[in-house]
Amino acid sequence: MLDTRRRFRPGIVPAALALALVVAGCAGDSTDSYKEEPVADLYNKAMDRMEGGDYKEAAESFDEVERQHPYSVWATKAQLMAGYAHYEANQYDEAIIALDRFIELHPGNEDIAYAHYLKALCYYERISDVARDQKMTRQARDALKRVVRRFPESDYARDARIKLDLTRDHLAGKYMTIGRFYEQKQHYLAAIKRYRTVVKKFQTTSHVPEALHRLVETYRALGMMAQARRAAAVLGHNYPGSEWYQRSYRLLKKNVARAEGEDSWLGLPF
Repeated sequence: MLDTRRRFRPGIVPAALALALVVAGCAGDSTDSYKEEPVADLYNKAMDRMEGGDYKEAAESFDEVERQHPYSVWATKAQLMAGYAHYEANQYDEAIIALDRFIELHPGNEDIAYAHYLKALCYYERISDVARDQKMTRQARDALKRVVRRFPESDYARDARIKLDLTRDHLAGKYMTIGRFYEQKQHYLAAIKRYRTVVKKFQTTSHVPEALHRLVETYRALGMMAQARRAAAVLGHNYPGSEWYQRSYRLLKKNVARAEGEDSWLGLPF
C-alpha cells in the first residue's frame, strides 16, 4: 500500500476545531446516550473522544450531534468531523459515505476543499500492490484530479499532485506486470498492447523505458523488425544512457547488420 498520509496531513478542519474552542469549558456529560442533550455538550464530547484517540466512538458522537440537532451549525460541522473520525479509524467506506453527504449538502462550505481531499485519501490509502486489481487506484486518481481541478491553489491540491504521480506510476506498473506475464507465455500481441498503453498513456512514469525495451523484445520475437527498431529509436532518443536502451541495442545488434549511414533509424517516430 502507498502510505504517505503521515508525511502530509492537513489536520483537523480549522473551522470545526475553532467552533469547539468557542464552547470549551461549557460542556457537560451525560450517562444516557439516548437522552437529548445541549448541542455544545454533544459536540464537545465528540471532540474529547477524538482527541483521546477513540475515533469510532467519536464518529458515533458526531452522528448524534446531527440526529439531535439536525438544523444547527453544529450538525454541519459534525458531518465533516464524523468523516474525519471514520478516516482516522481506518473505516474508509464509512468515511466516504459521511464525506459524500457533506459535499452534497454543503457544496459552498468553507471546508469543502478539505472534504474532497479527505475523500481522495480514503481511496489513496487503500491502493494495493500492482499484482491486485487497481480499481481503488483509479478511484484515488479520479478523486485527486478533482481536488486539483476544483481547488488548484490550495495546499490540498499541491499534495494531490504529488499523489497523482504515484497513482499513475502504480497503474503503469500494473500494465507492465500483465505485459510481462503475456510475454513469458509467448502471447506477444497481448503483451504489446499493454506495453504500448504504458508508452502512450503513462509517459511521465518510471516504467516507460522498460516498456519500450519490452516492445523491442516482443516485436523482435514476432519478426517485426521495423517496429522493433522504431521502439528502440524512441528509447534511444529519450533515454540514451539507460540500461534499457543498452539492452535493446545489444538485442537488435544480433539481428540487424547495420550498414554505413543506417543510423537514421534512431530518429524514426514510434
